[in-house]
Amino acid sequence: MTTGSRWNDAPRAGWRAVVRMLSRSRCHLSTHGLASRPMLRPAAFVWVCGTLLASLLPALPAHAVYAIAQYGEPKYPADFKHFDYVNPDAPKGGTLVLGNPNRQTSFDKFNPFTMRGNPAPGIDMLFETLATGSADEPASAYALLADDIRIAPDRLSTTFHINPHARFSNGDPVTADDVKFSLDMLKSPQASPAVSAYFNDITRGVVVDLATIRFEFRQANRDLPLLAGSLPVFSHKWGLKPDGSRVPFDQLAFQQPIGSGPYVIEHYENGRTITYKRDPNYWGATLPVRVGTNNFDRIVYKLYSDSVVRLEAFKAGEYDAYVEYVARNWMRRVVGKKFDSGELIKHEFEQHNAAGMQGLFLNQRRPLFQDVRVRKALDLAFDFQWLNSRLFYGKYTRTDSFFANTDLKATGLPSPGELALLNPWRAQLGPAVFGPPPLQPDTDPPGSLRANLLQARALLEQAGWTYRNGALRNALGQPFSFEILDDSSSAQSMEPVIAPYLRNLQKLGIEAKYRTLDFAVVQKRLDAFDFDTTISRTLGVQLPGSEQVGIFGSKAAGEPGSNNMIGLRSPAVDAILRALVTAQTREQLVDATHALDRVLMHGYYVVPQWYSGAHLVAFKRGLAWPKTLPLYYQAEDWITSMWWFAPQ
Repeated sequence: MTTGSRWNDAPRAGWRAVVRMLSRSRCHLSTHGLASRPMLRPAAFVWVCGTLLASLLPALPAHAVYAIAQYGEPKYPADFKHFDYVNPDAPKGGTLVLGNPNRQTSFDKFNPFTMRGNPAPGIDMLFETLATGSADEPASAYALLADDIRIAPDRLSTTFHINPHARFSNGDPVTADDVKFSLDMLKSPQASPAVSAYFNDITRGVVVDLATIRFEFRQANRDLPLLAGSLPVFSHKWGLKPDGSRVPFDQLAFQQPIGSGPYVIEHYENGRTITYKRDPNYWGATLPVRVGTNNFDRIVYKLYSDSVVRLEAFKAGEYDAYVEYVARNWMRRVVGKKFDSGELIKHEFEQHNAAGMQGLFLNQRRPLFQDVRVRKALDLAFDFQWLNSRLFYGKYTRTDSFFANTDLKATGLPSPGELALLNPWRAQLGPAVFGPPPLQPDTDPPGSLRANLLQARALLEQAGWTYRNGALRNALGQPFSFEILDDSSSAQSMEPVIAPYLRNLQKLGIEAKYRTLDFAVVQKRLDAFDFDTTISRTLGVQLPGSEQVGIFGSKAAGEPGSNNMIGLRSPAVDAILRALVTAQTREQLVDATHALDRVLMHGYYVVPQWYSGAHLVAFKRGLAWPKTLPLYYQAEDWITSMWWFAPQ
């Protein structure tokens, strides 16, 4: 069977990517290659037959559909033993200690699905999904909590049968009622808008019997069966009080989650440290999809006050592995005696993740940024070549697409399929969209920053901004000024990047200020869209789906806490998004994505920055990893799920 997929930022976005964006709104980044929220823990499934519970459940047809793929067939057959990128003989044991996996410096809840507060790092390890993807194919899903997936012929529903072995951490069996409860909570107003929007096209879950649930869809969308499979499942007893009353879902804080994942919370302290213990009764430990994974007995997270303290703590031996996102730091600061002696090791791991769009996001809710000529001028003032040579040691590539590092990036002239989507909106889009994608400004000879700034000045004049009385002003005499909002934990690494950009803007008469605030304050402002510009990143996906509606759709622009950072409201984009999520073939999907990319890039809604083709990881001697690397993965998740301590 084939269907749409929804699994990665490695390999697909998935609920974990959405949830982790909530721990720093919309994938806010570190810098110089910029650390987005860690994404999905790669995994997949094999169905397992028979248990005592199975005799109590209605029988299904003999041949289970163990996996689905968007196009063609899943890579792994039904009888596969393990994924190619794991070590099936990896030894178990030891305690892995990690620092902040993002810029979060504290946590105040265990519920990762609500908007308010900061969830504990690593909390996603407590929740399994009905199905999950592999890390070496972009568009497949293997059943996990489920052992059978049935897509209706009209594609308006998908039915999942739950693996009879599946258990929650309290020992209860996972039932269809629990799955429905999870869906209802995540679609409710008590969940974060980003999470509820993610599952919006699932109209309802219908309990067929104790172990069977049917998801009904708003439309026949090839993306939806896999979206339904990505539902994280938790027990209906989570938040249930002894008297039978319930803590409202959005008020769940430090109530222990009752999940079905491989780890449980052992203890935590002061919102700064948390220890997860591998559940000795984890129901899925022997599944082929879990062979070679979850090798550490315990995983501890220590949250440090800022990135400088975190790095120094690693160099002092306080924790075991460190992922660097700043090339300059990698070359100049991730060094020292322990690296010279071999006690600490540096390694660059190749990865093929979709890069997404990283850059300076311009909030269209501000009148200042509503003219495309103004936005293009701000792009022209950014000198990537200077930064890459002076600060980044030539390690980065300029981002020139919202789908960079994939074949979904628009190139050349629009294809006939793209034109069919673009032509109805020709008057709104303008002629440039029907030509090649725009080239990003270049200051390498024969290009120059001066030439780019002259072009920017001309565009600003066309938009009604002229230099007088010591500043660039509009017809009302108002100066061109704005704020770049960031959180204080990234200031040291980001300021060297922002400072030359501010100087370039000053040459145009623009006053821009780089303002840093506490992490929690910045998150609240971003949730309320109370900012001029901020540095962020869209999810990188190998095959885009409904998540794009939450990032670029008009409806999301008006929903506080949504992922539509730029405040885009465009009927043309909405129409292209409808074509994208309803694409029935890969060719249709590619055409829709190319068309979307053209419109977004010609809109200059973001000042693009850069991406890297490698993960920069430092670790203590004694840690080991599989010989075969995944294709699509986030370094932090790869370490926690597939590394191990080598026997000494």
